[in-house]
Amino acid sequence: MREVNDILVVDDDMEMRLALAEALKRKGYSVSIACNGKEALEEFGEGRYRMVISDVKMPGMDGMEVLREIKRLSPTTPVLLVTAFGTVEKAVEAVKEGAVDFILKPFTLEALEEMVEKALKPQTDAESFQTKGKAFLTRDPVMRRIISMAMVVAESDATVLITGESGTGKELMARFIHEHSKRKDSPFVAVNCAAIPEGLLESELFGHEKGAFTGALNQRQGKFEQANTGTLLLDEISEMDLRLQAKLLRVIQEKEVERLGGKNPIPLDIRIIATTNRDLKKDVKEGRFREDLYYRLNIFPIDLPPLRERKEDIVFLAEYFMKRFSTKYAKHLEGISKEAIEYMEGYHWKGNIRELENTIERAVLLSSGKVLEKEHLVMGCGITEDSPLEDTTSGHTTLREMERELICRTLQDVGGNRTKAARILGISVRTLRNKLKEYGQLMPEGV
Repeated sequence: MREVNDILVVDDDMEMRLALAEALKRKGYSVSIACNGKEALEEFGEGRYRMVISDVKMPGMDGMEVLREIKRLSPTTPVLLVTAFGTVEKAVEAVKEGAVDFILKPFTLEALEEMVEKALKPQTDAESFQTKGKAFLTRDPVMRRIISMAMVVAESDATVLITGESGTGKELMARFIHEHSKRKDSPFVAVNCAAIPEGLLESELFGHEKGAFTGALNQRQGKFEQANTGTLLLDEISEMDLRLQAKLLRVIQEKEVERLGGKNPIPLDIRIIATTNRDLKKDVKEGRFREDLYYRLNIFPIDLPPLRERKEDIVFLAEYFMKRFSTKYAKHLEGISKEAIEYMEGYHWKGNIRELENTIERAVLLSSGKVLEKEHLVMGCGITEDSPLEDTTSGHTTLREMERELICRTLQDVGGNRTKAARILGISVRTLRNKLKEYGQLMPEGV
């Protein structure tokens, strides 16, 4: 038998609360019951409960109020909400308030047992959320709540707009949503709107008929058709020109696509996820992005926080990458020095998780002992030990200036070949392109 006071069940319907209690007791859990929110809070204060299961629609204090009060009294206690009146919006609201999950009546006992087992499994400081061999690894409570919300929206077909700085894991989040959806066995097709030349993007998205334009020697399916019944990721959608935005809006509204040179529209059953590292509201105000398309995409927004706002994750992720690269390069590292940890915690990480991963990989390669030292990180970042971590008003060279100089010098060394430069710098071509765009006129001619 499990320890006493495993679960507190709250429901104003006597048959339902007794049925839930009996089912959970048969699985070996110890269960107490309460017939309303007030009684539940009184009972919760007297006992030690590892979990609370509450109906939402109850007279007096409803389930949402019970959730908020339980979280105030005991933030780590998982609360599962049960309702017959569920919507995606309500589920998302519950998760935002701290619910571990949201289950709709009628439900099977197997589904309930699975949720309870998941909520009560031994909690560790970190939790891994898998997707295609990669994992969201986090200790950050905000990030874990975002992942919970993503799991809720994954069950619907709502269009999702994922925002965040470069390197925060936007594409990984899109894949995570797809793999937890009913479309998981259908195609996941990603289109990088920033990487494809403007003149080719229309054909890439919508396809074309033979002879539609010079060079169109054969009929070709576009990405929309390729993703049919699955998910289409429009990565860096803010880079799409206004004319194509209008055409994209029509495809989303009509749920059909027409190839270039075609006459018959092709029906679509598709889920759209879009990502951007820019402020689309600002782009709308400045006329660079269509307002109607923005609202069509922004049905369910997910904003991924930068690594510098996830302080608990910096060292945790660094240790994870250190172990991974130690194995890869046959090193014998066992830990990270206190000085190196302080250095990482003070660093701005403009490139976010991708920059941290690349920095740790280079540092592991430079290491020779059992401990990763600050000097390995400094050399890995390509900066000197006394360099400031962020822009300052002092007379010293700033990190931004040194970063720019390193990128310029590398590009010059490889004759302007961005793919080679990105490989040498240990960053993606997309990150390099974003850096060049950020520097703007500061970049030397021909770069």
